[in-house]
Amino acid sequence: LQMREQMLRQDHRRKGVVEDGNGLPLIHLLLSTATSVDDNNMDSSLENLTDLYQTVSVTGDSVQRVVAYFVDGLAARLLTKKSPFYDMLMEEPTTEEEFLAFTDLYRVSPYFQFPHFTANQAILEAFEKEEERNNRALHVIDFDVSYGFQWPSLIQSLSEKATSGNRISLRITGFGKSLKELQETESRLVSFSKGFGSLVFEFQGLLRGSRVINLRKKKNETVAVNLVHYLNTLSCFMKISDTLGFVHSLNPSIVVVVEQEGSRSPRSFLSRFTDSLHYFAAMFDSLDDCLPLESAERLRIEKKLLGKEIKSMLNNDVDGGVDCPKYERMETWKARMENHGFVATKISSKSMIQAKLLLKMRTHYCPLQFEEEGGGGFRVSERDEGRAISLGWQNRFLLTVSAWQSV
Repeated sequence: LQMREQMLRQDHRRKGVVEDGNGLPLIHLLLSTATSVDDNNMDSSLENLTDLYQTVSVTGDSVQRVVAYFVDGLAARLLTKKSPFYDMLMEEPTTEEEFLAFTDLYRVSPYFQFPHFTANQAILEAFEKEEERNNRALHVIDFDVSYGFQWPSLIQSLSEKATSGNRISLRITGFGKSLKELQETESRLVSFSKGFGSLVFEFQGLLRGSRVINLRKKKNETVAVNLVHYLNTLSCFMKISDTLGFVHSLNPSIVVVVEQEGSRSPRSFLSRFTDSLHYFAAMFDSLDDCLPLESAERLRIEKKLLGKEIKSMLNNDVDGGVDCPKYERMETWKARMENHGFVATKISSKSMIQAKLLLKMRTHYCPLQFEEEGGGGFRVSERDEGRAISLGWQNRFLLTVSAWQSV
């Protein structure tokens, strides 16, 4: 812990391990430490953690930075919740810090904008398909509305289709973590929608887990269900199954699913560790493409958002439970959706063009490649014969968007 304090106090960047060609030994040492911690081999774990804290840096190159947060997660796992130092390592960001970090990431990287714009395009197309009979009314049921950042672009797109004599009605029913967050999201969206007179906007906030009655009010309205980064947060497969059963009962015109690409199996700590390391190494590397090296925003994103996720992922089973996020590969979610009575729809060429345009605007330092093979930087790929679209960093898929209809 003294070594950790020294590491955090250092203002200067340590000599880059990537430039020295030493990135691999650092990763090997980290994996060896994870094995020791999993085996509860105290001597080896402490020795390795001390070595790692002397090498890593939260302001170094991408390998040093990502390993720093994994080391914290392993140290916390070794200490367990009984230790007075556990909370120091697992320090939670304040609500304001988390919001600021999320806003930074939203602004500088395509990581959230890509799934939001792609999902909105699919919802807009479902609405247009039913315009003859939906009374120009769209009802979006968002299972995790969060800060509501997804919806201004949909409000704008719908308002472009509306006229003062032919208004469009958009109602969003959003589930959220707390009443305060829901109120702030409502006020943000209502305030934004006031700039579009031809759109009638309504927001209904519900706490996650609330019983849902009378979701439908308007006759023949187009109902869209938004499952963006939601299903993986459910603590067990029964809850996922119940949610998909409920969604099917709503008979929506479209269901949009967005999930991180991963297979962080709750059954084995080491497999979860390795898969998460690959995933977050790509995320930290991608931030080099979005922000300059000496960036306060990047430090905030990594510390308050990604670092928090890494540390909680390594420790959310320490009480003996397996209450881990269910990160799965696209194929697993596809099978799950099909088993619950949904069929995938093709992602339109317009969505693909829009995604490529977004990457052109949002990436700075790496050459862009959109092809399936090779290439550095962010890329988008059509998958499952055009029924899904993924955002990737180099050769790693980060997240996937797919659209579904009830059978």
